[in-house]
Amino acid sequence: MSANRPAAVVVLAAGEGTRMKSTTPKVLHAICGRSLVGHVVAASRELDPEHLVVVVGHAREQVREHLAAIDPAARTAVQHEQKGTGHAVRTALEELTGDGTTLDGTVVVVCGDTPLLTGETLRKLSGTHAADGNAVTVLSAEVPDATGYGRIVRDEATGAVTAIVEHKDATEAQRAVREINSGVFAFDARLLAEALGKVRTDNSQGEEYLTDVLGILRADGHRVGAAVAGDHREILGINNRVQLAEARRLLNARLLERAMLAGVTVVDPASTWVDVSVTFGQDATVLPGTQLLGATHVGEGAEVGPHSRLSDTRVGAGASVSFTVADGAEVGPQASVGPYAYLRPGTVLGLKAKAGTYVEMKNAQIGEGTKVPHLSYVGDATIGEYTNIGAASVFVNYDGEAKHHTTVGSHCKTGSDNMFVAPVTIGDGAYTAAGSVITKDVPPGSLAVARGQQRNIEGWVARKRPGSAAAQAASSARQDGEPGQGAGRDSEGER
Repeated sequence: MSANRPAAVVVLAAGEGTRMKSTTPKVLHAICGRSLVGHVVAASRELDPEHLVVVVGHAREQVREHLAAIDPAARTAVQHEQKGTGHAVRTALEELTGDGTTLDGTVVVVCGDTPLLTGETLRKLSGTHAADGNAVTVLSAEVPDATGYGRIVRDEATGAVTAIVEHKDATEAQRAVREINSGVFAFDARLLAEALGKVRTDNSQGEEYLTDVLGILRADGHRVGAAVAGDHREILGINNRVQLAEARRLLNARLLERAMLAGVTVVDPASTWVDVSVTFGQDATVLPGTQLLGATHVGEGAEVGPHSRLSDTRVGAGASVSFTVADGAEVGPQASVGPYAYLRPGTVLGLKAKAGTYVEMKNAQIGEGTKVPHLSYVGDATIGEYTNIGAASVFVNYDGEAKHHTTVGSHCKTGSDNMFVAPVTIGDGAYTAAGSVITKDVPPGSLAVARGQQRNIEGWVARKRPGSAAAQAASSARQDGEPGQGAGRDSEGER
């Protein structure tokens, strides 16, 4: 167990977030594949706290349900009325002490709308708090423009924090200070509980302010300190959609930088978007206009893009995926996908397999070396090794009520414009003729021909479309003696 392991982390997530102008609670808005509160909870978990409590209020059932899905061990405390940050923290402590929990050590308080906050910064805060022996340590940041923020005022001799002064109350000298309050704190648990009982509500909002605890503890002779965040952008809170987009851009840039430093080529970071759960193998390449979402993995030496969107998809080593949408698919090593392919859930491409241009696949297992080159739909099917599916083929898997399965063996060659009406099986080494509608099983090594015999009705155009351009062209062709017009041939097509 870490010496700086907090007794608890309290996440403040009770606000409505009216400026988001959304029916979705603010903390449930997502960036890079994770909700705002999800990012904060993940960073908090890096501290390995004994307890993690999320204070909920607005739309609490939605937030609770979300938390149960992403972190079942997290506890929630309900702030029925939003009476300030101090009241919210007091609500969290009462949730813990209500079942007999005794908090001894550090309590870290974070905001549920700061998705850029990292576990590394929280560890620094907790470490500084312990090393300096503070009663409370505020996470601060030095910003280029501090307008509107509460300023950190320090004792010049000791560096201790003497006050947090809101911008509207600051003197000219204090407004020149660029170190601001982030709203993230580390407290001594026992002293926090005592001080919260002394917080007053005689302010313009009639609320209990958590920042008042700092003055109370300092007045009681306790030390108040600060830890400065390495990157001021980490403390950015989200209040509207503009700030949401900016946080998404910053987090995306951070994720891509991490990938590139680990050996991934990202040709155009400005047009590439990834989720926090995406992973890469060394020497993977991501081309412009690509989105990688969910639990997607791009294997060693694989290339994805341009203009592809992969969600919960695994791309094997050395594979190539271009101009493709894939969801819940698996692309085997050295396989080829696209351009303009659509891989739906349950699709698995084997080693060196191919899903080519304008190919859609769903719940299909494609064997090693098998190719579906173009213009085809393969649904609910198993295809063996080294088989070639002809262009414009359709696996007819739905009868209007139920889905049915098609099996195509290994080393098969199926013709263009085939319809495989499931359930049906094509044996190993079998061939099917172009234009066939296959409704019956084809034995191994057989050729299946399922199409009507061609017959030519000569003179039809002249009789049915007299005077048309087609009739005139046919007449000219007969006069010129062009082949294929019926002249000089018998019924077997021989002269």
